Amino acid sequence: MPWLLVIHAAATFFMAGVIWIIQVVHYPLFGMVGRDGFAAYESAHASRITPVVGTAMLVEAACTGLLLLTMAEFSARGIPKWIPLAGAILLAGIWLSTFALQVPLHGQLGQGFDESAHAALVRTNWIRTVGWSLRATLAAWLLVAWMESSVGQRG
Repeated sequence: MPWLLVIHAAATFFMAGVIWIIQVVHYPLFGMVGRDGFAAYESAHASRITPVVGTAMLVEAACTGLLLLTMAEFSARGIPKWIPLAGAILLAGIWLSTFALQVPLHGQLGQGFDESAHAALVRTNWIRTVGWSLRATLAAWLLVAWMESSVGQRG
């Protein structure tokens, strides 16, 4: 189980860092690209960012599923089951936001720069930014709680 918690935390921390960079730096700068080259820029953005975040998102989802399957081990160690459950709910919300809001907005921007689509992308991406920040907090809490329970079992 410790390997699963470490991989889960690493993927979640990675995505939290990526989403903050995207939220604070990358998406706001979309507006400075210019209309003429924006469709090509958006296309290049999508083709470059997808393998980076897609891989981490799949690893994170797989680990989250495995954590849910092993929740009985958390109870046995005195770790509240709501921690991995809350993380899974947050992840579901992140994925829902990604595919219901951000992907369609990127599709719209792929046709050319649109100020309202850009503003909506920046605004709605806060859902994922807050979600991954909370997930990172829960992943750290879960990892620390597991380590503390391991120390308690040995002592």
